[in-house]
Amino acid sequence: MKKKSQILVEKAKFLKHIPNFLTICNSLCGFAAILLLLPISQATPVEQAIKLFVICSIMIFSAMIFDVFDGFAARLLNAVSLHGIQMDSLSDMVTFGVTPAVMVATASRCFFNWDMSFWQHAYVYLLCSVYIGGAALRLATYNVNATLKTKSSENFSGLPSPGAAAAVCVAVFFLYANGGLSAEKLRIAAWVLPAYSAILGILMNSSVPYIHAGKWLMSIRRNRKKLPLVVFMAAVIAVFRVNGLTFLTIAYIFSGPIMLIFEKLYRKKQSPEAK
Repeated sequence: MKKKSQILVEKAKFLKHIPNFLTICNSLCGFAAILLLLPISQATPVEQAIKLFVICSIMIFSAMIFDVFDGFAARLLNAVSLHGIQMDSLSDMVTFGVTPAVMVATASRCFFNWDMSFWQHAYVYLLCSVYIGGAALRLATYNVNATLKTKSSENFSGLPSPGAAAAVCVAVFFLYANGGLSAEKLRIAAWVLPAYSAILGILMNSSVPYIHAGKWLMSIRRNRKKLPLVVFMAAVIAVFRVNGLTFLTIAYIFSGPIMLIFEKLYRKKQSPEAK
């Protein structure tokens, strides 16, 4: 399959630009999501604002699809390059770094009914800054490791930025589907969302191991044992919808710390007993 694709690329060299095109589509989704957030103001009804947050989250999930396929296309067409790596991280910074942070900051202001004290402003913007700073450091570290090839690409060290963005988006979905629109619940969400995003920012720069979800999904064709799990996840989303998607995303967030705990316990058992 790979040899055939290489021959095809040699005949039609424009195919090598497909990964970059998909990466640009990723960044355009993030840009479109930010444009959706700009008109939200004190004059915007809360119900309409939440719908815009949901649409913004859908745009971020759409970007994740492009993010998965640009890497797959680059490997398939033998178009992996340093230029592509840098471009991919720049797009990820816009879509999975800046956009979720802007959405959380805007949502918090909206849920506080735009009536915030100095300390509430500081709280929201400081914690959102932890998220966006974490995303920037995470992507810079990934670029260095990818350039120097100092780490395996099979797993991530730290929560990947698309995973962090997905966790923010499912929180918005969950709020829209289950939280209701009462002033009390929205005020609680205004306090929780920034803290939640800050935790995600810290996880992005931790040593916690995470599975490369995109490559894992793309490897199903070679490893059929993974298929039942994919069917199960699809069934969970089909049956429970937003709650199912939220459960699977949170399960992925917790999978890293759980893997780290098991890895440390395994190493402890394998190490020789102290004399």
